[in-house]
Amino acid sequence: MDGFYILLLYLELINLAAFIMMGSDKHRAKVHRERIPEAVLLTAAVAGGSIGAIAGMLLFRHKTHKPQFSVGLPVILGMQVLFSLMLFFAVSYKK
Repeated sequence: MDGFYILLLYLELINLAAFIMMGSDKHRAKVHRERIPEAVLLTAAVAGGSIGAIAGMLLFRHKTHKPQFSVGLPVILGMQVLFSLMLFFAVSYKK
């Protein structure tokens, strides 16, 4: 399997995991169960799941009033996009 497809599979899985974690934490909050730590949710976003975390935040209306999520997640996504573009152009420039 090509490295590019492995990366795509990883990104799909980490985004799905971040999305599910946001939904699960929202449900746990409603039923007064043990919550998923915010550090775990943010780590999933930093690890590549920022789109899934943002989608979960908006769809489940979860953590939308906390600046580390409402501002932090879009900042993380923006940094990931910039890093990806820099990497893409660096690789393209070498060819």
